[in-house]
Amino acid sequence: MQYDTALCVASAIAVVGISAVGSAIGIGKAACATIGAWKKCYAQNKPAPYTLFTFVGAPLTQTLYGMILMSMLLNVASKPIPGAGVASLVLALLAGSGICASAIFQGQAAAAGADAQAETGKGFTNYLAAIGVIETVAIFVMVFAIFGILRLGAAAA
Repeated sequence: MQYDTALCVASAIAVVGISAVGSAIGIGKAACATIGAWKKCYAQNKPAPYTLFTFVGAPLTQTLYGMILMSMLLNVASKPIPGAGVASLVLALLAGSGICASAIFQGQAAAAGADAQAETGKGFTNYLAAIGVIETVAIFVMVFAIFGILRLGAAAA
């Protein structure tokens, strides 16, 4: 396997792995808060709203964004241009980190939303809107990374 090909494959693995780490951390934060919110509801003999589960799953999409970038980087690896390996590794590390941070902070915001929703029963759409803004960062990172990946694959086409 050529050097550039190997680095492109490593980049593909890195971007999805880093993105998934962020999702796991964000989901963990949101899940813990959601479980605590349900516990508060049970302790007060209030119904525990299943809609709080929405907050738990919010950071999962960042893994999908990493997977999309992984797929594109694997495509570049099939016929890399000279120097594509180093460029793809830098792109994967930076894009993966941006997506990871988005997932972590989205989980933190989701945790606050779950707690507030369980306590007040109000504001669900406001909480989702705030979470959506954080999601937008990951989407922007993915789209901008795609522009870079397309440049890496331009000579291969």
